[in-house]
Amino acid sequence: MTTYFLHDTTVLLKRSLRHILRSPDTIVTTAVTPIAMLLLFVYVFGSAIDIGGGSYVDYLLPGILLITIASGIAYTAFRLFTDVSGGIFERFQSMPITRSSVLWSHVLTSVVANLTSLVLVVLVALVMGFRSGAGVLAWLAVLGILVLFTLALTWLAVIPGLTAKSVDGVSGFSYPLIFLPFISSAFVPTSGMPGPIQWFAEHQPVTPIVNTIRGLYAEQPVGADGWVAVGWCLGLLLVAYALAMRTYRSKIA
Repeated sequence: MTTYFLHDTTVLLKRSLRHILRSPDTIVTTAVTPIAMLLLFVYVFGSAIDIGGGSYVDYLLPGILLITIASGIAYTAFRLFTDVSGGIFERFQSMPITRSSVLWSHVLTSVVANLTSLVLVVLVALVMGFRSGAGVLAWLAVLGILVLFTLALTWLAVIPGLTAKSVDGVSGFSYPLIFLPFISSAFVPTSGMPGPIQWFAEHQPVTPIVNTIRGLYAEQPVGADGWVAVGWCLGLLLVAYALAMRTYRSKIA
């Protein structure tokens, strides 16, 4: 069964990746908004924001990376919605393939596409002056957190991809995810926020993830934030996966 699953997932993954290669503008488009935010906040607002010293582009980049992922998973939901509404989804179900491979191919495609967009954003940040003395292990730790976060949001995106009735419905769910970093430590320190907003900012998942990535880039101890960040990513991933698979079984029942 495992062999069949890996084979079927690989075949369908190649199909999805070919679609992306034929329209690479989707990856570029995904990166455009985060890059625009990076440019805007660094060159327009950066001089007015007090982060307690250091380069603002170094401070800002981790949050922009999470926004990049949140923007990218909207395309995952859209691609799945297109397969469902276009009848391709039902055609796959009639073929002798492992059923879950259909979803996994979309999920893995999302990881590949989002990592490509993240590389573009980091390259732009380097041109803008981002610098990090982090070693290989720190960069691998950042990569691991970003992949976990991508998987969690992608499985969450599977749900509207399967259930949405319109293009607007399938794309609209990502807006709150893109907005969430604005109420966190991604753009400004939470210490200057009003009480209730500060409490929310410090207890939502984006803040520990951003703080962890920022600490790794700065070669500083991440402390409890690292475990909290991993816990949030794994927790969201498990819940999203369970809900997505339940929705999928209801869809094909």
